[in-house]
Amino acid sequence: MTGDDTSQAVLDKAARENFPVAPVFLPRAWRQDLMAVYGFARLVDDIGDGDLAGGGREDAVRLGLDPEAAGDRTAMLDAFEADLRRVFDGGTPGHPLLLALRPTVRRHRLTPEPFLGLVAANRQDQSVTRYPTYGDLLAYCELSANPVGRLVLSLTGTSTPERIRRSDAVCTALQIVEHLQDVAEDLGRDRIYLPAEDMKRFAVEEADLAAPTASKRVRDLIAFEAARARDLLDEGTPLVGSVRGRLRLLLAGFVGGGRAALKAVEAAGYDVLAGAPKATKPGLLREVGSTLRREG
Repeated sequence: MTGDDTSQAVLDKAARENFPVAPVFLPRAWRQDLMAVYGFARLVDDIGDGDLAGGGREDAVRLGLDPEAAGDRTAMLDAFEADLRRVFDGGTPGHPLLLALRPTVRRHRLTPEPFLGLVAANRQDQSVTRYPTYGDLLAYCELSANPVGRLVLSLTGTSTPERIRRSDAVCTALQIVEHLQDVAEDLGRDRIYLPAEDMKRFAVEEADLAAPTASKRVRDLIAFEAARARDLLDEGTPLVGSVRGRLRLLLAGFVGGGRAALKAVEAAGYDVLAGAPKATKPGLLREVGSTLRREG
């Protein structure tokens, strides 16, 4: 597999997200920048999850490692961070997705902090597999999700403290929704993103999450966490009304994607163990339209 094939395999995953990553109605320059940022975020997640195309051997070489190091996620993340820093210090990164990111960083004078946050989140995934409290989970989302929304605001020149606050709420909600959809998949990686305090409250044991279908206790827990995500989306939704033009439509896509995913979880009776509930395209379009009307 060539470097270009590796990059394409990462970018192809954009179509499977809960929200539109870089829809065609955006200006070409915006789409290119958004896909450069998405490519970075997707790649670092794939490194952290061990999901690299071809086992990651070529990625390891691109990052200056021996191909056999591809199975060492911590070493790969360390090498990836070192390659990322070349984007900001005037060096030449070895990975093609980081090379593609460099013009975006320069054009918008982006700082390394949001990118380093995403790396830190995936490094945390290697050692932290359970979250005692909801506050602990929110702190994780501050690294794993919120930097993406902040980067979108930076790329579009619309960043303000209030918009950042609203964006953080939306991004954290989207992360929580994804965790709810992927409870079974995450458990297969020995990770649980349902706060332990909430599991105790609903008398849910880890073994309950390994069942083929969700018990009433598990479904009640998922409904509780879904309500939290919905509240966060409500808090963040005014972000859509604070901008105009095609950016407003893009942000409505993010919010609508989260709402449509929550509707899919609800429609499944909050049984996320039988299969990951996913929103349909008509469902997504309905929620986007509803968000635009609400914030009109």
